Amino acid sequence: MKTKFTDYENLNHEENIRNAANKLEGTIKKTSLIYSDFFSKEYGNNVYIKPENLQVTGSFKVRGAFNKISNLTDEEKAKGVITASAGNHAQGVALSAQKAGVKAIIVMPTVTPLIKVEGTRSYGAEVVLSGNVYDESYKEALRLSKETGYTFVHAFDDYDVLCGQGTLGLEILEDLPNIDEILVPVGGGGLISGVALIAKAIKPSIRITGVEPVGALTMKTCMDEGCVVELERISTTAEGVAVKRAGDLTYEIVNKYVDGIIEVTEEDMTEALLMLVEKHKLIAETSGVLSLAALKKLNFKNKNVACIVSGGNIDVLTISSLINKGLVSRGRIFCFSVDLPDKPGQLLKVSQILADAGANVIKLEHNQFKAMDRFMNVQLEVTAETNGEKHIQQILNTLINEQFKIHRIY
Repeated sequence: MKTKFTDYENLNHEENIRNAANKLEGTIKKTSLIYSDFFSKEYGNNVYIKPENLQVTGSFKVRGAFNKISNLTDEEKAKGVITASAGNHAQGVALSAQKAGVKAIIVMPTVTPLIKVEGTRSYGAEVVLSGNVYDESYKEALRLSKETGYTFVHAFDDYDVLCGQGTLGLEILEDLPNIDEILVPVGGGGLISGVALIAKAIKPSIRITGVEPVGALTMKTCMDEGCVVELERISTTAEGVAVKRAGDLTYEIVNKYVDGIIEVTEEDMTEALLMLVEKHKLIAETSGVLSLAALKKLNFKNKNVACIVSGGNIDVLTISSLINKGLVSRGRIFCFSVDLPDKPGQLLKVSQILADAGANVIKLEHNQFKAMDRFMNVQLEVTAETNGEKHIQQILNTLINEQFKIHRIY
């Protein structure tokens, strides 16, 4: 499939994005940059957070959806709109359609978090759950579009949509003209395309870098192959960027204007989420913190770096699970087992070592029947709150020096 805008090169991107910004006045929040003392010290650059998790509908997606729907003809508006989305674009389309008085149908993957499904319905849209990933929902939405005559609003591969997303980049440049680099989460490529077009138009020297999870390297694979390809499978907790196939138009723009793609692991994302919650009291979804997760992988220092936190639509149970994983990966939670001689005072001895080291015991399991030699030893399993990996090593060294045989569980 060729791009819908084969002549996009001849369009005035800056003018179109500035026009989109004018249309969005009164509908979206201008999310001001937040300077992060913590991330700046942690990674050696001047780090600014662009908190689109605080945006109307909880993500940047409303920008592109609103711009697209506002540009429809009266005839198209009368028929209605339809889209496919993992959640954030869905809410953006639903709110934009509501404001325009347009009927909307949203096709969402069956695995979409309930908070996103209910958020979409709350704006008056009809929700259809179909497919396990975005790409399957997309095919169903196209089928329904042909059946109903509704205008399809693509989540990313649409020039009007990506111009709406580009207003985010415009705000960054207005807030901080001397910005050196913008880190952008990447799924299908709509956000990074819009940001790259406006940023390079205003400041050609700026670097625009995308960030993808290792389980969904959709755009990076396209860039490596030199064409749009569809991944056979994706595996990531960042459902907001869980897209098997990048857009044709977005690939062309990314390939020309984006400076590179950084890969981050699931562990990188959970650590970034934990630090954002703990240090800034901000909640984001896993795809939303991709840019923060990439900070540790930058090969430069003392630059002005903007990190787009793209969305914050995440349910409480998922937050709890991810924070716990982040605590483990940051060395804040430490679990180990030790076989103790079955004689008085051994449990007290281990407890005293932990207390002297300043570790806070949060769980103890003292089980004679788990030990390898249940007639001679008792297995003790301990979970403790610690201050990081150096603290854990200090505790381990002390226990080993006291002749305890330790097995670290996590």
